[in-house]
Amino acid sequence: MNVAADNILTVRGLCKNFGALAVTQQVDLDLARGARIGLIGPNGAGKTTLVNLLTGMLSSDAGTIVIDGHHIEKAKPETRVRHGLVRTHQINTLLMETSVRDNVAIAVAERQNYAWRMLRYGPQWRACLDEAQHYLEEMRIGHAGDRRVSELPYGEQRLLEIAIGLSLKPRILLLDEPGAGIPSTEAHIIHEALESLPPDIAILLIEHDMDLVFKFAREIVVLVLGRVLTRDVPANISSNAEVRSVYLGRSVV
Repeated sequence: MNVAADNILTVRGLCKNFGALAVTQQVDLDLARGARIGLIGPNGAGKTTLVNLLTGMLSSDAGTIVIDGHHIEKAKPETRVRHGLVRTHQINTLLMETSVRDNVAIAVAERQNYAWRMLRYGPQWRACLDEAQHYLEEMRIGHAGDRRVSELPYGEQRLLEIAIGLSLKPRILLLDEPGAGIPSTEAHIIHEALESLPPDIAILLIEHDMDLVFKFAREIVVLVLGRVLTRDVPANISSNAEVRSVYLGRSVV
């Protein structure tokens, strides 16, 4: 396997079938340190399945997933997180009646293998809360730390998910449709948040919002019927006739 030295994630020949249906077919994918990659494709292309395979929510039928020389294709999801592979979800999984700061602090405690329910109000929990506030400030929602999550505008809830992801110290961050369901009046906060993410983290952005993808990504991978159709810089993707055809003749920008 010929792999560039600066790649932090290397995927080769990844396959997944559901019965007779092949949903992931011989996918190869490389992410360099600090990469900014968009993953796009029509509905049914297999984008979410690919993310589930990378994170261990699904087991692959064939292929390899390597992080910094470590094979993780058979590893449990929590082991992949410890290797630095972290995901946010298309549908948020937040604790809605818990404070914004506590949502992040719980993730910090779990990263450090603390039994957080036993720590509440002790010095270790205080340290988790302080670290949590740092990530909230990074996502520009530090002002909301004491509010219940259910009180936040939806756009800020998506920022909270990213803050939780950052609290797990990712080296690779998979952002699964961070713009999903956000009103157009709030879309700018996601654009700004993505631009402010630490430059050393490799990011794979899975998104239907082409404006968001083309503003963020340095390269774009197009997935069709479980296969990588092409990978190129945004300007070439936008003018690629084959890419346009899989979007039913519409421009992808």
